[in-house]
Amino acid sequence: MTGFWLERAWLPEGPAARVLVRVDRGLITSVSTVDTIPLGVERLRGMVFPGFANAHSHAFHRALRGRTHGDGGTFWTWRERMYALAGRLTPESYLRLARAVYAEMAVAGVTAVGEFHYLHAGGNEMGEALRTAAAEAGVRLTLLDACYLAGGIGEPVRGVQERFSDGTGERWAARVAELREDGNTRVGAAIHSVRAVPREELALVAGAFPDRPLHVHLSEQPAENRACLDAYGMTPTRLLAEAGALTPRTTAVHGTHLSAEDVGLLGASGTGVCFCPTTEADLADGLGPARELADAGSPLSLGSDQHAVVDPLLEARALEHGERLRTGHRGRFAPAELVAALTNHAAIGWPGAGRIAVGSPCDLVAVRLDSARTAGASPDQVVLAATASDVATVVSGGRVVARDGVHEALGEVGRLLGEVL
Repeated sequence: MTGFWLERAWLPEGPAARVLVRVDRGLITSVSTVDTIPLGVERLRGMVFPGFANAHSHAFHRALRGRTHGDGGTFWTWRERMYALAGRLTPESYLRLARAVYAEMAVAGVTAVGEFHYLHAGGNEMGEALRTAAAEAGVRLTLLDACYLAGGIGEPVRGVQERFSDGTGERWAARVAELREDGNTRVGAAIHSVRAVPREELALVAGAFPDRPLHVHLSEQPAENRACLDAYGMTPTRLLAEAGALTPRTTAVHGTHLSAEDVGLLGASGTGVCFCPTTEADLADGLGPARELADAGSPLSLGSDQHAVVDPLLEARALEHGERLRTGHRGRFAPAELVAALTNHAAIGWPGAGRIAVGSPCDLVAVRLDSARTAGASPDQVVLAATASDVATVVSGGRVVARDGVHEALGEVGRLLGEVL
């Protein structure tokens, strides 16, 4: 048995001081308050949060950071650059890239990632590369294997899109059923979008794995909404609802361009919504109705998506700042609500994680309170001041995986990424 003494801790009931966490086989066995640090227990300074959950990742997109801004363009021109990258990857090169990307997440406080995976080309070699990469980086993985059958509504896949397609929903489901789960990996499903999965296949994909998380890109761009309305006479959200795809195990990613009816359908069904604020800003997607969704009943989560930035604390702050820009009002989300979104592991199929509580995985993120960014901040509001640069220690499953921005097993992440890229 090991343990950690936390100067300050974000517990389910709120912040507390001088918290002793005992650990056995990666799980928290006791949480108590003690003034004296017991022998053999590691001290974690600052405010210690539960491990952060990155609910939406495309690991290979990290190779595009800082390389797509020269000519402005749109989401759709950015997509062409992404396709070109996807066409060059092999299982071996993807393993090296994803390992570095997951290491970058680990030093930023991420202890579990939902990988929205569509680079499979009818086989599971790429998925196995992601499994290995996450394990070596010390990050739990939910492999959200995406069904991708069309190049647009009513259009066949073309060119590099053929690497994404299994041909039919049945063949997709048969291949996903062959993926293995283990102590570090869970398997989920994904509808890439209503653009990429025809209407007649949506119900099959939505119901193929009813006990696993289901994710879907939803209304990221107005053009997607227009195409769906033209083809089916309804919004993408309504189309998914009619296919039985909106459920408490479902997470809709982005949800940027939603009608009031869409918000109601998502909330009433308990469908979660994952916001990816830095990606949505980078791609000029827009600002989605986050507060309205939360009020309607949709649990919120956060993702770094294309990894223009890997900084969960910045994503949380950007969620609130986006609401301020959209509405002209401050305090749309309380700090506790931002922490709940930061630590929403249930969205990616790890419902026991994301809490400093007995029975939960011992995932801890110690954030400094004495840096140039956080000095003087109220500890219960530090989520609105800190960045990934303030993450001092990251513990995953009771094991320290990163200290002061350096990965314990893989070393300096900048060097690791530089060698790969």
